[in-house]
This record gives sequence, structure tokens and C-alpha cells, in this order.
Amino acid sequence: MEKQRILIVDDEEDIRDLLEIYLVNEGYSVIKTADGFEALEALEKEEIHLIVLDIMMPKMDGIQACMKIRKEKSVPIIMLSAKSEDIDKILGLNTGADDYVTKPFNPLEVVARVKSQLRRCSMMSVPKEIKSEEIEISGLVINTATHQVKVDEREIRLTPTEFSILEVLARNRGRVLSTELIYESVWKEPAYESENTVAVHIRNIREKIEINPKEPRYIKVVWGVGYKIEQ
Repeated sequence: MEKQRILIVDDEEDIRDLLEIYLVNEGYSVIKTADGFEALEALEKEEIHLIVLDIMMPKMDGIQACMKIRKEKSVPIIMLSAKSEDIDKILGLNTGADDYVTKPFNPLEVVARVKSQLRRCSMMSVPKEIKSEEIEISGLVINTATHQVKVDEREIRLTPTEFSILEVLARNRGRVLSTELIYESVWKEPAYESENTVAVHIRNIREKIEINPKEPRYIKVVWGVGYKIEQ
């Protein structure tokens, strides 16, 4: 079986080497690059299953690289940053990143996040013996087998994390889900200060599926409680 290939993008050699040791030990294949330009070149040459992407880098930083990657690919992206303020997390997630780890970090935490993202992607790609299941809600069609989303026949491109959040809400339509419950359902780990993370992903989903995100047709906020999709 071919090893899953992880692209590490960080201008600090020590961090690249440290993450490589831990990821290789877990059975992954690793490619290392030092900036956004090198990362884009690697993506052209190799099939990459997940990207660990630093924000602060010379030449092309992680934000710029993430935006360029998202124009073409939906590969999971975990952002790294030395900044821990919420605004930096929001900035990273708004560009299409799936998750966020703050430096200094425990390498085992990064490995756990990598496994979580890849597990979600593998669940998406496993063919089902039964026919493709579609969830349809007033013109919104979610195919849980092919992971295609359409709104009024228009195909929508979502990241793996965005798709998972939308699927959770759609499967529980009519029910208000708290940010903690959404986070634990999607990330498969306890929610800790997860409100902003979930809110930013939902904002991104709305920008893609709603005609007018300020007056959403599908994902509604219930202030102080959470989010829901109507029956």
C-alpha cells in the first residue's frame, strides 16, 4: 500500500526535520519545502495527501500559498503560526485552511491533527456498497458518497472540513447544534475554545452556498445556542 504523502512547508529547518521524524515514524512519506513557492512546485510534481503550512515565511507566506492552493485543490491544510491571537487563527481559516496549530507545539499534537484530517478524507473516499446517499434540502444537494455539493444545480467546491460541517448540520436538520457539538463531531476530539474555529468555517460555507450570506437560506444562527439547518 502506498504511503500517504505529507508536505511540510516551513522556513525553519529544525521544525521541518522534527515533524519529519514524527510523521515518518507514523508511517507517512514526507516532502519538505521552505516557502510557498517551493510548496506550489512540489504540488505540481507529487500527489500530496495533506499539507502542514507555516504562516510566517519569506518569499511567499502561508496565507498567500493557501489561497493559491485552494483555487485548484481541496487537499487538507493545517496551518502553523507563532501567533496565538484569535485574529490570526481567523485569518488562516478564512483562506481555506482546515485546522490550526500554534507554535511552540508538541509534535504529537500535530501528528494527531494530521491523522484526524486524513481519517476524514479517507472516510470521504471509501466507496459505499449501497447507492450514493443524497441529502436534499430546498435546492441544496449533498452527496455523501462522492462528496459533491450543489445548490440549484450549481456545483460548489468545499474543503473537507467545510463538507463535514455541512453534512453534520444537514443530517441533524431542524436541530440546533452548539459549536462544541459541531467541533467534536467533525474534529473527533474534545472542544476547547472552538467557537471561533467553527464560526469561521460556517462563514466560509455560507459565502459559497448562500445567495445572500447576510440573509441565509440554509444555515441559520440561533444566538447564544448554535447553528441549524431548517427541516
